[in-house]
Amino acid sequence: MFDELIAKMAREVEKLSFELNVTIPHEIRKAVELGDLKENSEYKAALERQQFVQARLGQLTRRVTKLANIDIAQISADKAGLGSRVVVQDQATGKLENYELVFGDAGELHDGHVTMASPIGLALQGKGVGDTAILKLPKSVRRLTVIELVTIHARNADDLA
Repeated sequence: MFDELIAKMAREVEKLSFELNVTIPHEIRKAVELGDLKENSEYKAALERQQFVQARLGQLTRRVTKLANIDIAQISADKAGLGSRVVVQDQATGKLENYELVFGDAGELHDGHVTMASPIGLALQGKGVGDTAILKLPKSVRRLTVIELVTIHARNADDLA
């Protein structure tokens, strides 16, 4: 799970590094050749892109560092935590909902993915089968009973089988 995310981020780092070190300097040189830099929109756009790429590279570096420092052994094997798939039942409606707790910087979130820092992610953390998670929303309070739980440990064992 983490290896895929780190590999994806590494590919983005590689692409952005190439842009920062090759593409953008080339664009800046071309813009400088056009003359007056005060009113040169190409030059300003290249500098803005350069700042964006530098910021994004810094952000990705911090994310990869956080991911690399996660110790899966510290994640509970019987309670909802990072990487868990959780099926809950809303006590008011009886409706079943599926969630997967993902790293806050997972990038693309798919249906059912919730970050650990989101309100529902925070409510589900540390809950086991049969526990009730209380989700406080601006206009209501939802009570969600954990019906099924597959932790990252069980998922890793399934991947290895």
